[in-house]
Amino acid sequence: MTRPRSYQTEVVIIRKTRLREADHILTLYTPDLGKTQGVARGVRRPRSKLAGHLELLTHSQVSLARGRHLDTITGSQTINAFLPLKSDLVLGSCGLYVTELINQFTPEHVPDPPLFRLLVDTLGNLCQDADRELTLRYFEVNLLHHLGYRPQLQTCVACHRPLPPGTNYFSPSAGGVVCAECCPTQPLAYPLSVNALKVLRLLQSSGYATINRLRIDDSQLMRELETTMRHYLRHLLERDLKSADWLDALREQLRPTTATESEC
Repeated sequence: MTRPRSYQTEVVIIRKTRLREADHILTLYTPDLGKTQGVARGVRRPRSKLAGHLELLTHSQVSLARGRHLDTITGSQTINAFLPLKSDLVLGSCGLYVTELINQFTPEHVPDPPLFRLLVDTLGNLCQDADRELTLRYFEVNLLHHLGYRPQLQTCVACHRPLPPGTNYFSPSAGGVVCAECCPTQPLAYPLSVNALKVLRLLQSSGYATINRLRIDDSQLMRELETTMRHYLRHLLERDLKSADWLDALREQLRPTTATESEC
């Protein structure tokens, strides 16, 4: 059956690359086509009618014409601009972190409607009065679930027995948590506190409605959760994420200066 010459789809713009003087190649994540690319011609010109609808971190409905190598975007209408992400540096950096994970983990042309909905819901949640760090951890955990890398948090990945109460250990190479008895067989495993394991389990089993009611005031626990997921993502990707490094640098710049530091 011959494919139609033109088509429409929902997209989230996850990456932009300059092409010639006025064009962009856009990386789009869609519910029905998965990750794909399209050329936006003339989009960098001041009077472009498409420019505002094709910004990074924008949920749009786009029309495309099929091309020999890349399809061309012929029209676009914004569904949700996620404006708080465009006006707040930290929130915008969180949004870019989310889209970089999508870009790095997903192959081209593999549809995954639930993952598309997770992406849209995550960007929307970042725009609300929600804990952005918990939002990022929820996205990471559920992204890995959709892609088949769901970490095992209920039983020891080595001996397959239920995890005992107390401190256990997370092993990125084994894909989950190991008990204290099996820890020596996993040299790169590191301690995971009781509370961190509880929160990770909750992130795996709940939706944003539940996560948004969760309040964690323990900064050490939040850092432990972030470090655990970062190690696992780094192991899977075999590289660091540029957006994660940028987030760390931004946090450091915004960190309140202590009285001692001010006197120095």
